[in-house]
Amino acid sequence: MNVDVLNESGADVDVVALTRLCRFTMRRMRLHPATELTLRLVDPETIAVLNKQWMDKDGPTDVLSFPMDELTPGREGEESPEGYLGDIALCPQVAEQQAPAAGHTTQDEVNLLTVHGILHLLGYDHAEPAEHKEMFGIQGRVLLEWQQAAEGVDPESA
Repeated sequence: MNVDVLNESGADVDVVALTRLCRFTMRRMRLHPATELTLRLVDPETIAVLNKQWMDKDGPTDVLSFPMDELTPGREGEESPEGYLGDIALCPQVAEQQAPAAGHTTQDEVNLLTVHGILHLLGYDHAEPAEHKEMFGIQGRVLLEWQQAAEGVDPESA
């Protein structure tokens, strides 16, 4: 899996860890090993411009996803197609502002937003209650497995 994490935000972010998280999430979603993704960390001004341009909303937001090849999660026992999953724009400064209200660290919020962005690239949404339940359920499981993997716990045995 080819993942490019570009830090243009001016914030101190562990690009290597985010690259690993992207690959981990993509594997969990059973994407083809040749799938590509770009995660671009941007400053509040840049994400505000993107938010206005693409969502017609004023001000900075936390994360925006731009799907490319309309890939979907792979299924057990089936080969998924390869392609370019898409681009994610994420603002670490907004994540830092949101983290205290969510009760976790800035890095945890950046991780959550990264997984959230990847799920949006895969077609998940949270506008309707059933969609919200499905997307946030997957997001929570991936983040828990990521945390367990970081702690050396086998996610399959937990």
